[in-house]
Amino acid sequence: MNTNKRQIEERGSWERKAEFLLAVAGTVVGLGNVWRFPYLCYRNGGGAFLIPYLMFVVTCGVPLFLLETAMGQFTQQGAITCWRHLCPLAGGIGYAGQLKVVYGCMYYIIILAWALFYLIYSFSSQLPWASCDNTWNTDGCVNLAAKNLTINQTTLVNTTPAAVEFWERRVLSLSGGIEEVGKIHWEILLCLIVMWIICYFCIWKGVKSTGKVVYFTATFPYVMLLVLLIRGLTLPGALQGIVFYLYPEPARLADPQVWMEAGTQIFFSYSLCSGSLISLGSYNQFNNNCYRDCFWLCLLNSGTSFVAGFAVFSVLGFMAHVQGVPIEEVAESGPGLAFIAYPQAVAMMPFPQLWAVCFFIMIVFLGLDTQFVAMECVITSVMDLFPGVLRRAGRRELFLLLFCLTCFFGQLIMVTEGGIYVFQLFDYYASNGACVLFLSVFESLAIAWVFGAEKMSDAIEDMTKSRPNYIFILCWKYFTPLVSLGFFVYSMVKYRPLTFKNWYVYPDWAYALGWLLALSSILLVPGWALGQMCAKKGSLKQRWRHLCSLNTNLPLSSKKPAEIQDQTFTAEIDDLVSSSTN
Repeated sequence: MNTNKRQIEERGSWERKAEFLLAVAGTVVGLGNVWRFPYLCYRNGGGAFLIPYLMFVVTCGVPLFLLETAMGQFTQQGAITCWRHLCPLAGGIGYAGQLKVVYGCMYYIIILAWALFYLIYSFSSQLPWASCDNTWNTDGCVNLAAKNLTINQTTLVNTTPAAVEFWERRVLSLSGGIEEVGKIHWEILLCLIVMWIICYFCIWKGVKSTGKVVYFTATFPYVMLLVLLIRGLTLPGALQGIVFYLYPEPARLADPQVWMEAGTQIFFSYSLCSGSLISLGSYNQFNNNCYRDCFWLCLLNSGTSFVAGFAVFSVLGFMAHVQGVPIEEVAESGPGLAFIAYPQAVAMMPFPQLWAVCFFIMIVFLGLDTQFVAMECVITSVMDLFPGVLRRAGRRELFLLLFCLTCFFGQLIMVTEGGIYVFQLFDYYASNGACVLFLSVFESLAIAWVFGAEKMSDAIEDMTKSRPNYIFILCWKYFTPLVSLGFFVYSMVKYRPLTFKNWYVYPDWAYALGWLLALSSILLVPGWALGQMCAKKGSLKQRWRHLCSLNTNLPLSSKKPAEIQDQTFTAEIDDLVSSSTN
């Protein structure tokens, strides 16, 4: 048995197809499906928003989803090393995607710590965000869940709801700005430690443990979502909320911002250009039908987003009905929905503790599998980069521990009194939609025009025995890069500096830090290409051809996975690696 074969066996694979499907479902179905899509839908034309959304599903979402999954399955490599087999010149795309995932791991798990904190308090005899009798409440606090409370516009303007005070004064201990870091919130820190420990043990044995954990973490949120959906639809005012969610406003389609937000939602909710799909696909058997899997997983993702809108807006409709205010005054997106609007709504229901527990369990599990699968993808990519060092017994666990500790100590500032400002900085810049769009352009161009769209289609046919529809080739070559480039330019033209709650303006140094986070991933793409061109020997034309044509000897045979190359191709790869490291 040759060395390469032994390396494939050591790397591991999914024991069952269901493990792959659930792992991908876990990473693509996350908090954005619950708190971002419904809000975007109502804000951007209701049912009319589905028109640009579905157009981008067809032209960008599904084609890139299939492309990335197939890249991993064909090369049997993670998000970084797969480019050695496809287009070495574009290797910076892999590094950039993994850097974005690391940034995401650092701030995304903070949301899970907040959710765990809320979940613990949901077992209280009285929900703390449904009372103004706590030590953190101010004289201006008003309990909107109180019976016989007369609510009018003056009440809402001159007071602060109890749920808002719990969020800002108890959970965040909000300071006056990013300059005022303040002290560490030790209770949130403990919740954060718990979440890191859970994530560590979910993936510490690689796909052997990840594949088992996702059976529960990827399915249980759907049980909670179904429970909350049924409960929401039975509440008074639910129909009003659903109509508000879906009522079409065709005139909004003339606004470019609507199309921009539809496209950005696709890239985020499908986890595109992060390398996650490549890494997860790399653990598939070579002849797995990723072509069919792609359609089912994309349908699951978009379907979950759509159904979650009913669960969310039925409850917000009830909240608006009880308060006697328009729904737009209670509808929020992001953390504002999960930690203010929805908790306030459940506080108005009978048995509020029950519905609060259901909701925050759903939030924890929705975010949990997204977090640990993202961590698994980073670990996979780095281990494939240094297999001789990290695939020895016990090395994976130590490396994973080092990764967790590095992220943990790097994010400690986010659990301070000024932590929410740093959190928003990471969310707005490090995971900026423009970065994803930039990577999408170069990923599409590298595969479609350098490796070859037809060759990738041949590879998919060789693996699945089904040739992709020609529309996929058109998307890879033309539609996806053009749409992504157009969005990227538009996002730069329409750039607006980050603010907090529309009243706090960040200092200039914070904006500079934000752009540094954004550019750190963007510049890796041209930087890597330039570095490789300089490292190789020969004329400029020879270097270009060598770095763009290493794929010529890729075997197309279901009996020979792409990782088991012939001796000529292996020699070329080794030559590339040695020249880049020298």
